[in-house]
Amino acid sequence: MKKVLIEMGIVALTALVWAMHLNKPENTTPTTLIKERYLTDIQALDTAVKLLHQTVEQDKPVPEIQNAFKLARLQFKKLEYLAEYYNPYTTQFINGAPIAEWEVYDAKLIDPEGFQVIENYLFPTYTKQQKAEAILEIKKLLATFNRLKSVSPDTNPTDSHVFDAMRLEIFRMVTLGITGFDSPIANTSLPEAVTTLTTLQDITSLYLENLEEKNPELATQVRQAFTESIGYLQKHPDFNSFDRLTFIADHANRLSGLLLDMQQALQIPVFQEKRLLRPDARHLFELTAFNPDYYTPSYDAALTQERIQLGERLFFETALSGNKQRNCATCHQPSRAFTDGLPKSLAIDNKHFVARNAPTLINAALQQVQFYDSRSTSLEDQASDVITNKDEMHGSLDESIHYLQSNPEYSSHFQKAFPKDATPVNQRNLKVALASYTRSLTRFNSRFDRYMRGEKHLLTSEEKNGFNLFTGKAKCGTCHFIPLFNGTVPPSFHKTESEVLGVPASVNSHKIDPDLGKYVTTHSDTHKNAFKTTTIRNIEYTAPYMHNGIYKTLEEVVDFYNKGGGAGIGIDVPNQTLSPDQLSLTEKEKKELIAFMMTLSDVPQSTNTIARSE
Repeated sequence: MKKVLIEMGIVALTALVWAMHLNKPENTTPTTLIKERYLTDIQALDTAVKLLHQTVEQDKPVPEIQNAFKLARLQFKKLEYLAEYYNPYTTQFINGAPIAEWEVYDAKLIDPEGFQVIENYLFPTYTKQQKAEAILEIKKLLATFNRLKSVSPDTNPTDSHVFDAMRLEIFRMVTLGITGFDSPIANTSLPEAVTTLTTLQDITSLYLENLEEKNPELATQVRQAFTESIGYLQKHPDFNSFDRLTFIADHANRLSGLLLDMQQALQIPVFQEKRLLRPDARHLFELTAFNPDYYTPSYDAALTQERIQLGERLFFETALSGNKQRNCATCHQPSRAFTDGLPKSLAIDNKHFVARNAPTLINAALQQVQFYDSRSTSLEDQASDVITNKDEMHGSLDESIHYLQSNPEYSSHFQKAFPKDATPVNQRNLKVALASYTRSLTRFNSRFDRYMRGEKHLLTSEEKNGFNLFTGKAKCGTCHFIPLFNGTVPPSFHKTESEVLGVPASVNSHKIDPDLGKYVTTHSDTHKNAFKTTTIRNIEYTAPYMHNGIYKTLEEVVDFYNKGGGAGIGIDVPNQTLSPDQLSLTEKEKKELIAFMMTLSDVPQSTNTIARSE
C-alpha cells in the first residue's frame, strides 16, 4: 500500500506543478516554468529510485521490483531532454551503455553505471543472489542524482536552447530509444517514447498561445502531430512488431520539422554553431543534414572546391608511393564503393597482404576516428599513415613534397587551394587536400534516404520489414546507429564506438582472429579484439566483410550475428560486447534484413575526372 501511495505521490507532484504552470502569472516566461518543472522532475526521479532501492532492499516480489524500475525510467524520460543537453557527462552515469567507457584524455577505463547496468540485474529475471550488486548500483545512481541536483539550479535555459534540446530528444528517441539501445533487456522503449513525446508536448504548449497569434495553421499542425505521434505509439505497443519505419517517416520526422518551423515562426534564433548534425536540419535524413567538415582538425582545413579537386588528383597520383606504381585508389576503388574486393588488401610487394580489409571511404568523414583500431583522429593523419606505411604505399612525405614542388601543374593547383600560404606545397596541405577529397565523398541519396524524404514508392514491403528488423528484433541498430549506420553515437555524434564481436580467424574456425584491434592503441584488456563499427551503407559493394574479410556474403554475416557472434558459436570471448544470445531470426527475416541493407546503396560514378580528361 505504501508503494502505491509513493507512486501516486510522484505522479501527483508532477501533475500539480504542471497545473500551476498552466495557470501561470502573466509575467512568467516559458523558460522559467520549464526550469521549475525540470527541478521538480529531478526530485521526483530521485524519489522513484529511492522506491526502487526500497523494493529491492525489502525483498519485494520480482514483478514489484521490476515495476519500480520501469517507473523510475519513465520518470527519467520526463527530464532526459534537458539533462542530456546541459549535463551530458553526468547523464552518462544515469543511462549510459552498460560497458566500460574509455576516457581518451586520461587514458583509462570508466566503469559503467546507471539504469542499463541495474537492468542487467533485474531483467529478464531477478534472484536474491543479485541483490547486493543491484543495491550497490542503485546507490551509485542516487549519488549521481545528488550531483545532478547540485548543478541543476544553475541551469537557465533560453528559448533557443529549449527548442534545440527538444529536437535533439526526438532524434535521441528515434536512434537510441525505439531501437532498444537504452533498454536492451526490459524492452520498455515504446512506453518510454510515449512519455518522451508527452513531455515535449507539454513544453511546446507553453509556446502555442504565442504561435496562435503569429501562425494559427502551424499551431494546429503542431498539436495534431503530437497527438498522432503519441497515438501511433500507444496503438502499437509490441516491441518486435512495431513499425519503426512508418513512425519515423510519418511522425518523428514531421515533428522535428514542425518544431523547427515553430521556432522560426516565433523568431527564436536557431543555432549556427558547427556540429556534425547541422542544428537547422529538419530531420535526420535530410540530404545535407550532416556537416563533413565537423571533424576537421582546424578551421583553416575546411572544404573548398579547389582543395577537393587537388585532393582528387593526389588520390590517383602514383608518385606518392615508394615504387611509383600504386595510389590511394589501388585499395579504395570508386567502382567498388572505394574498397578493393579483397579479404585483405594486397601489400605493395604484390606478394603479401596487409593486416586488414579495406573499408569504404564513403562517409568516412562522419566518424570521430579512423582505421579499424581507431588509432587516428583525423583524415589528415589517416592519409599520412597510409602513404608512409611500408606495406601499403611505402612512400615518403618529404620525397612526395619534393616531387610536387617540382611539378608546375601541381604547384598551380596548390596555390589555388591554399592561396594564403607563402609556400603552399607542404606536407600539411598535402594531407588536407587528400582529406578534403575523402570528405567530399559524403552521400545520403540512397533509395532508403529518398524514402525517408517522402518518395514512398521506393521501398518494397520486404525492404520495409527489413528496416524494422534492423532497428528492432535483429538489434543491428543498437551498434550501427541510424542514419549514418556506423558507430558514431547520435544525437551528439561526439564519439565513434568499437565493438568486440568475436570474429573467428576463418569461416569454420573456433578460434578468435589473433588481430588485437584497438588494444594495440589503448593497451586495455577490454579492447582486445575490438574494432571500430564501420558503416553498412553501400554494403552491397563492399564484400568481403569483417576486419579480416572472412565472410564473402551478407548471408554469412547475418548468420554470424544470428548465432550470437563468436561467443555464440563457441569461441571463448570473455570481453565480447555483442550479446551472445541467439536472435532466432527466421530464413524469411534474414532475407528481409539483407533486402533492406541493399537499399542503402549510393555509390557515385567513378570520380576520377583527372583520368577521364587526359
